[in-house]
Amino acid sequence: MIRDQQTLEQLLSTIRSFVKNTLRPLEHEVDETDAIPDHIVQQMKELGLFGLTIPEEYGGLGITMEEEVFVAFELGQTSAAFRSLIGTNNGIGSSGIIIDGTDEQKQKYLPGYASGEIIGSFCLTEPDSGSDAAALKTSAVKDGDYYILNGTKRFITNAPRASTFTVMARTNPDIKGAGGISAFLVEAGTAGLTLGKIDKKMGQKGSYTCDVIFDNCRVHKDQLIGGIEGIGFKTAMKVLDKGRLHIAAYSTGMAERMLEDALQYAIERKQFGQSIANFQLIQAMLADSKTEIYAAKCMVLDAARRRDLGENISTEASCAKMFATEMCGRVADRCLQIHGGAGYISEYSIERFYRDVRLFRLYEGTTQIQQIIIARDMIKQATT
Repeated sequence: MIRDQQTLEQLLSTIRSFVKNTLRPLEHEVDETDAIPDHIVQQMKELGLFGLTIPEEYGGLGITMEEEVFVAFELGQTSAAFRSLIGTNNGIGSSGIIIDGTDEQKQKYLPGYASGEIIGSFCLTEPDSGSDAAALKTSAVKDGDYYILNGTKRFITNAPRASTFTVMARTNPDIKGAGGISAFLVEAGTAGLTLGKIDKKMGQKGSYTCDVIFDNCRVHKDQLIGGIEGIGFKTAMKVLDKGRLHIAAYSTGMAERMLEDALQYAIERKQFGQSIANFQLIQAMLADSKTEIYAAKCMVLDAARRRDLGENISTEASCAKMFATEMCGRVADRCLQIHGGAGYISEYSIERFYRDVRLFRLYEGTTQIQQIIIARDMIKQATT
């Protein structure tokens, strides 16, 4: 749902200009140095990019899901590290509090997320619990006014930068599934919380992940999100439904960028006395990519509009995430093929994007998990 088309266009124009004139020229540097320059982080704060989805009463822009999708299309036009830096504040790092947090928790943390002074992080995945998130082992044992947290979280985005960690932990060991899981907001610097070494990844350089370790970490009961035990997994799933739509939109934007670069290369590259864009097999790869991007855009926008209307879009979010991220992988492969040997050389952006986009099919739920969610929802609807 777009609240005001003119205001949205102004926002998109600002982001589009920032991406084109400021971020794109730094893509290679960020990939080589594995770091986003401090002055870029400051500019992101000044532009309000850390608070795009934070409600206006807490200092954010409060954009709707449909508006967020259009923003993600624009952010997809550059390296993944830039979006990743602001992504947790606008998504999984803050959504738990926005959706299920108490008024006190919202007042305490959301203004900091909106300004970028606080970086949020989301701790669900564990060494032995990834796709089967309900099997997590991190425990939270009540001790007076505190909970004692023990366990390890893995592959946690922005953890090395984070000021807060939204942590899923089991408060009721007698309930083995999702019902025994609660969500806590743990501040960096809390005794018993330590970080592992920064992971060395295939791609997405400049975006940091690492283990988050809880060793008798004492967390006050006021940090229990919503103040209620046993709703943490439900909170996580609500967060992921929204996150999956965002990743689907971002993947679509990045596919557009890769296709733009490949088309330009095909027009300029000469073989057999003519531009390779004239060759029908090259045209087929361009056309297939354009068609799939269009399909993904339609799917993502439809799901976003449904969510803004208050519909349950669990199935649609999984459909969009699965299709768009798989599509992005296919587009990356075609675009590298269009570049030929040059595509395997870091001088061209497709070499970096080819590595970066592979992660989209893994986080926020793998493609295979999306298939299971979709099929189970279908069966449930058909038998009730």
